[in-house]
Amino acid sequence: MGIVVDGRTRFNERGNYQSHQASHMATYFGNVLSIPFGGEKVEDLVEKSLNWVADEVHDFLKCALTKEHFLGLIDWVEVHKPVPALAKIYYSRSEEGPAFVVSSGQRFPVSKVDFGWGLPVFGSYHFPWGGNAGYVMPMPSPARKGDWIVYMHIFKGQLELIEKEAAHVFRPLTFDYLSQI
Repeated sequence: MGIVVDGRTRFNERGNYQSHQASHMATYFGNVLSIPFGGEKVEDLVEKSLNWVADEVHDFLKCALTKEHFLGLIDWVEVHKPVPALAKIYYSRSEEGPAFVVSSGQRFPVSKVDFGWGLPVFGSYHFPWGGNAGYVMPMPSPARKGDWIVYMHIFKGQLELIEKEAAHVFRPLTFDYLSQI
């Protein structure tokens, strides 16, 4: 599993993107992202506690939560320009098991994007990298009731497992749901 980390919030002391100290990043166009990742055996994920799993995730995230990490990443990109780079998790091999990246569209300003034909009801963004890794993106629901719309680009078997084990949490996005907005 890879988790997208927003580097913009790492360039000020308080880690608050809204702070005055981070205003210089507000004028930057483009992503400031890192995707640290880790993996565990399925048996361990099933047998061990959720607390253990959370600790493992926190351990592999630590490296990407600092200003120094992002400054080093910027240096690395500058040295390797113009060769495009993609996070290693996107190129995981199938024999290593399924891989997926979790991102967050919670701050994506869908309700403020206007291309000239009015504000959208809802939207998402997707990066078709062409690899085998899946992608999970939670975004706020346009219903604004605290719901999320969770976009998932995952293997059919993974989706079937989610539908079986988490039907009480996830429901398919339907026309009926959207027509209530």
